[in-house]
Amino acid sequence: MMANKHHLGDGRTRSSVSIFIVAGLCCFFYILGAWQRSGFGKGDRIAIRMAESGSDCNILSNLNFETHHGGEAGVIDDSDSKVTVYKPCPSKYTDYTPCQDQRRAMSFPRENMFYRERHCPSQEQKLHCLIPAPKGYVAPFPWPKSRDYVPYANAPYKSLTVEKAIQNWIQYEGNVFRFPGGGTQFPQGADKYIDQLASVIPIANGTVRTALDTGCGVASWGAYLWKRNVIAMSFAPRDSHEAQVQFALERGVPAVIGVLGTIKTPYPSSAFDMAHCSRCLIPWGVNDGLYMKEVDRVLRPGGYWVLSGPPINWKTNYKAWQRPMEDLQEEQRKIEEVAKLLCWEKKAEIGEIAVWQKSKDVNSCRAAQENSGATICKSEDADDVWYKKVEPCITQTNNGNNEELSGDLRPFPERLYAIPPRIASASIAGVSVEAYLEDNKQWKKHVNAYRKIIKILDSGRYRNIMDMNAGLGGFAAALQSPKLWVMNVVPTIAEKSTLGVIFERGLIGIYHDWCEAFSTYPRTYDLIHANGVFSLYKDKCNFEDILLEMDRILRPEGAVIFRDEVDVLVKVKKIIGGMRWDSKMMDHEDGPLIPQKIMVAVKQYWVGNSTSA
Repeated sequence: MMANKHHLGDGRTRSSVSIFIVAGLCCFFYILGAWQRSGFGKGDRIAIRMAESGSDCNILSNLNFETHHGGEAGVIDDSDSKVTVYKPCPSKYTDYTPCQDQRRAMSFPRENMFYRERHCPSQEQKLHCLIPAPKGYVAPFPWPKSRDYVPYANAPYKSLTVEKAIQNWIQYEGNVFRFPGGGTQFPQGADKYIDQLASVIPIANGTVRTALDTGCGVASWGAYLWKRNVIAMSFAPRDSHEAQVQFALERGVPAVIGVLGTIKTPYPSSAFDMAHCSRCLIPWGVNDGLYMKEVDRVLRPGGYWVLSGPPINWKTNYKAWQRPMEDLQEEQRKIEEVAKLLCWEKKAEIGEIAVWQKSKDVNSCRAAQENSGATICKSEDADDVWYKKVEPCITQTNNGNNEELSGDLRPFPERLYAIPPRIASASIAGVSVEAYLEDNKQWKKHVNAYRKIIKILDSGRYRNIMDMNAGLGGFAAALQSPKLWVMNVVPTIAEKSTLGVIFERGLIGIYHDWCEAFSTYPRTYDLIHANGVFSLYKDKCNFEDILLEMDRILRPEGAVIFRDEVDVLVKVKKIIGGMRWDSKMMDHEDGPLIPQKIMVAVKQYWVGNSTSA
């Protein structure tokens, strides 16, 4: 008996000592890790936040990423603190575009398309409600079926089926719109039209990867370039052609609301391999070729400009166009004159199509322009374009400082992971070749972690994807697939202007300030990636405004991946708790001691006039 008691007491002592040692080691390594990883003072805050979050650190178990088009609302597990519940906006705001609002636009001057440019509401005018989807809204068809068919309920506007009937833009068939692939300048279909271009432009070999379509209509040109491994950034104004950009995005084609007017386009210099205008109604010859000079700014040396329709081949077509022969002749003369000044060589004129190529010889072109007395832009940064006026001057390639930028890029897809010229020439301060390679390595790891969380990430479920803070484009490069495309957004307040690198990789993107609404229709993105966005903007504008804008542009049952500091994500989680989103927070893929966390959210399905999802 005594022996048993002795052994029992001895066991208790050893057990107590073991527990004490294990607890001590856990505390030591936790404090050490927090000190190493988090910086002074962050360890305690992280511990508190994670203790408060509790089960939020677990991998997702209750979020459903599949589309259902309807059903009951999920339950958002949030903290005890009261959340603001955001109500649906009235149904009249179903297609609300805050910075291109039709009613506001009509109050501005029409000269040079000023009224069609961005005019955003003041803070007091912003809506603080959820934009409803129209009744009957369903998830778009998967690509490539979406190229040809759009559910009628998603964009119920028939005006184009009447206005553009003979041009084969769009046809209404029962509960869907069908897009035969026609356009004003190619009623027989975009494929045949692109074949004509490919007889002059090296589209097939990957040399031409990025394209700009000005005045795109429903973006059939960009839609049919996709199968040729060319990605087009299409833009058109929100005007009398109701919902043309909305149709483009419903089809799964990259597009934004935009116009060539008084301000520069939101793209870097030397970005596109090809620019295109198919009867886009842009007055290219006016103001000494002001808009041609803006195209020249964004066109890479060696890039191509395609102009089809008036005034090309005016001698044959002036009667059909019902325009005076003299006017058309003068219009083409001005275009040819400006093209020569810009060192664009005319490569071909086929029927109503003309193709020019921008010179690769930057030095000789610069000398010729100086000798001709051309006005050269004095701006120190050709990529500083946000709300900057279009200038009546010629932009020098990287201001003439780095000839490397004018060299040939690798063909795509090799271009995706080759060293971009802007990196190789050290044009971006603080971004070395080694830093670029490490960034790619990290994003491959991050995206692999996302694939484990969202099993259907690569399935085609998410076609239109946005990266709100794209950096060097590593996220989009790691995701690269013919099933999807990524709109790489570089915030105007980002420390480094990296959008030029993104284009050099054969990806597309745009500059934007997230304190304002994005230039798109509601419900146009399937998945949004927000890496460090809220840390970047935490002293710039309200989180609420950014999140409501994300809700506006995200489709019902679309997903959002947040990657940010834990204290920031806790604030974000509280706000989206009142937005009809289901969310879950989890640790960084490298473990719980990393202060950066991941949160994934899914927008619930609901439509206008519904009291619950």
